Amino acid sequence: MVMERAAGREPLAALLFGEAGRPGADAIADLAVGPDGFSLLNAAQAPVGCAEILRDGLTFDLAGLAPAAKCEVPQAVHRVALPADFSPDALEAAWFMVGPHLAGAESLLPVLRVAAAILRQLTSLEGLQAIVWRPARIVMSPAWFAEAIGVWLAGGPFPALALTALARSQTGIESEGLAFLTGQEFTLHVGSGGPNREDSRIAVRLTDWLVAHGRVDSPREAVLTGVGAVWLEPDGRNRLNVRTR
Repeated sequence: MVMERAAGREPLAALLFGEAGRPGADAIADLAVGPDGFSLLNAAQAPVGCAEILRDGLTFDLAGLAPAAKCEVPQAVHRVALPADFSPDALEAAWFMVGPHLAGAESLLPVLRVAAAILRQLTSLEGLQAIVWRPARIVMSPAWFAEAIGVWLAGGPFPALALTALARSQTGIESEGLAFLTGQEFTLHVGSGGPNREDSRIAVRLTDWLVAHGRVDSPREAVLTGVGAVWLEPDGRNRLNVRTR
């Protein structure tokens, strides 16, 4: 496996393909066209199964392409827009991560936007069955990912259900993957009966607000577009308790 965990780099995402269905670097090169796309660097010198991608002055690496050995499938506990019997463990993964010069800067929004734009373009790869976003342990259909990211890149809200996960329980909704961006996850506490549709809207809007405003270090009110005010209260350094007003 060609990942460089010791150098501080972990995959941001994994592209999942069927058995023997992983593309080669030539398929990545075929997507590197057009003024709004990416380009490949040092293609002739790249290790077998790897591609170095450049977009907007930032570089990213793909590893585990054919004919190199496959990468492991990252753990994914949240699923979106996939069949009930979908099993990521039965698939083969190629890993997408930032280039060495960006190690440690993965969570910066300018870097994240470029990474998301590249991944959106990669959803066109033949045979791609799913995408894992590792910080949120979420696996989703390529079409879902492409649509959610496209809305964000066009000026819409942060893709709360593609780059974070919102898990429902009887007592509320908990985020996962938000700490990658802000250093904090949240628990939205709800009334008896469990979360309803309005609670889900609040959780999505809250995710967008927190990504825009950053971590919350003292109790405060946040007014969320279209859903009203919520009360945020830090619980330790890495969690927020949230209640509607």
